[in-house]
Amino acid sequence: MPAAKKDVKATKPPKKPKVAKLPKASALVVAGPAMGDRAPTFKLTQDDGTSVALKDFKGRNLVLYFYPKADTPGCTTEAVAFSALRAAFAKTGTDILGVSADPVPAQAKFKTKHKLTIALASDESKTMLQAYGAWGEKSMYGRKFMGVIRKTFLIDGTGRIVQVWPKVSVAGHAEEVLEAARAL
Repeated sequence: MPAAKKDVKATKPPKKPKVAKLPKASALVVAGPAMGDRAPTFKLTQDDGTSVALKDFKGRNLVLYFYPKADTPGCTTEAVAFSALRAAFAKTGTDILGVSADPVPAQAKFKTKHKLTIALASDESKTMLQAYGAWGEKSMYGRKFMGVIRKTFLIDGTGRIVQVWPKVSVAGHAEEVLEAARAL
């Protein structure tokens, strides 16, 4: 004869208090330098294979803009706009340098394909991108990933940051930066 089953009430374990999860260290976005700060130094390889460093722009203003990926629609629109205004920037004593994590050959192909007149540089190590707060967590269609954050810095001839555009909208951006360069 089988043993009688005992009537046991199911009890739920006590709820654990909710603790906010901190992002992984690699997912943190560094704010980067602000207006009035000295621009972080850098030395990168340009699309033509030559090196470029912050010290090369001493005595001239520099538009330093970061873009996610060569030959994508938004990045192409931005690069074409800066190229179209290159002569106007030159009249203000301002050079333009676009930087992404793309390898040098991709930068060169992008420049040739779209007949860009501005210099492009590669930061595959992401050291400069991180120093300027242009590398961090992004999200698209609900997916989170690390990537280049589109932002722009206007640096004066002494190496000081005079303007920062932390979240760039491509349409009209080059013109807005030109106006700021004219005001220097």
